[in-house]
Formats: sequence, C-alpha cells, structure tokens
Amino acid sequence: MAKWTVADIPPQKGRIAVVTGANSGIGWHTALELARAGGEVVMTARTATKGQEAVERVRREVPQAKVRYEQLDLASLRSVREFAKRVAGGGKLDLLVNNAGVMRIPVRQETEDGFEMQMGTNFMGPFALTLLLMPALLKSNAPRVTTVSSGAADMGLKRIRFEDMQWKQGYKPWKAYCQSKLADLMLMTELGRRSEAAGKRVLSNAAHPGFARTNLQTSGPGREMNAVESFLTPFMSHDAAHGALPTLQAATDKNAAQGSYYAPEDFFHLKGDPVLIALPKPARDGEAARRLWDAAEEITGVRLSDTMLVTA
Repeated sequence: MAKWTVADIPPQKGRIAVVTGANSGIGWHTALELARAGGEVVMTARTATKGQEAVERVRREVPQAKVRYEQLDLASLRSVREFAKRVAGGGKLDLLVNNAGVMRIPVRQETEDGFEMQMGTNFMGPFALTLLLMPALLKSNAPRVTTVSSGAADMGLKRIRFEDMQWKQGYKPWKAYCQSKLADLMLMTELGRRSEAAGKRVLSNAAHPGFARTNLQTSGPGREMNAVESFLTPFMSHDAAHGALPTLQAATDKNAAQGSYYAPEDFFHLKGDPVLIALPKPARDGEAARRLWDAAEEITGVRLSDTMLVTA
C-alpha cells in the first residue's frame, strides 16, 4: 500500500479550517499544509506575538496563503467563548483541528476555571470549543472535527478518574496527562455518536503524532526531557512535519470514516508513515465516554443540544 503524504491532501479551496495551537510544532505544520492546499486557515495561539509570527512563517512558505491569527487560550472558558463568537458568528466552518495541548506539568496547576491544567487545556477547553463552533460547522457541506490525542491515551491509569478528574488529591503529572489524552479520544467517539443520533453529518475522528520532536515533547511547560526521552529521541522519533501527517490525513482524507484513528506506522506507532489504527481499549468504553460527556457539559455549561439548533 502506497504511503500517504501531503501530496495526497485533496484541494482545500473554499474550505475554512480552525487549527488550535498553530504557532508551532504539529499545529503549525497542519496549518501550513492546509493553506498550501488552498484552504483558508484560522491559526490560534495564546499570544499575539507568537500567533502573528506563525502566520508570517506560513506566508513565507506559501505567499498566496489565506491564513490569519486569532487569540485563543484553551485554559480559559471565557477565551473559548470569545473566540467562538468572533470566528463562528454568522459564517461557516468546515474543519476544526483540536491540536493545542500541554504535557506533564510537574506541579499541579489550575486553569482560571479551576480545572487541573492538563485536563482543562487538553480536554475541557477543546470540548467547549467544539460544541460552541457546532453551529458554524453545521453550515458546511462536509463538516469535520479532528482531535489530536496521543499514545499516552493507552497508558497511565487507562481510565477516567471520575472520583477526582481534577487531581485535587495525589496529583501525578504523567497519569494526569494520560487521562486527558484518553478523554480526547472519548470526545471524538462520543461526538460522532451523538452527531449521528441527532441526524447530523459531522465526521469526528482523531490522530496521534507519535514521538514527534516538538516544543511539547522536548520541553513542555517547565520540564526538561528525562533520561529515557533523551536516549530514545534520536532513534524513535521524527520531526514535527512528519508528526503532523496523521493529523492531516485524518483531517482531509476523503476516505476517512467516522471514529477513524490515524498514527505513525513504525516502532509501536512512534514514527513513520501515517496509517489507520485501532482505538485503544480504554477509548472503546462507551459507557465511560457518555459519562464523561455528560460531566463535561455540566462542568463547562456548554451543551450539544443547545448548539445543534442550526439546520445544515
């Protein structure tokens, strides 16, 4: 089977995409290739300096690129709501790539809404954003939401810690990260299920980049690579451009199915060409996914039933 590359991205002219965390790494390369294929891309970042610089880098690569920066902090539901109002007000959206995230914060921190920082940034923020952008997505002829997870979704506790999702007791940086990425996969599966149940045609799928050499993997917020990561990096990783390929395939492949999951092919899905893989067992727990969704609606105050009122 021929490997999938950026040359396989279908023309994106006329399609509008939002890519979160697009100032660097996987997000930047995702935005770059969508723009190169003719799409209009909204690139988000937490700060204007980083966001505008990322836009300019894309334009240097693709002078005709239709890209712009919009401020978005997924650790703030206020910021999420303001972004959704600016971007989705009256217009259509064809693609949302939930890419932004934080990884293994050494000491427990909270978002401004009181969520544990990894659960808040990696799941609660994207959950609210996805639902708030639903009216714009439903105006598209082929709306798609691609959520970036991680191989860590099948590590750590391998379950949602419903008794203490915000890790107020016994915080463990790695296990908290693993939970947040498992939650991302449950967001993906449950969004697809609920969309179909509501008679909507939103395609929801996911990807993970493997061991990609990005700011998230190599430094993260306030930590350095550990000895294992330092040893494995030269042999078991690939650069951010290759790490973005599973996301790009999930986001653009016309053959992508509801609930599909893309990852690198080689070295336990750490590097290599993008391929379709099976969801890890914890992510296939439908009862847990429904419970998590209901909890997220209650916690964030954003409900899918309130955002699916637009008739596509």
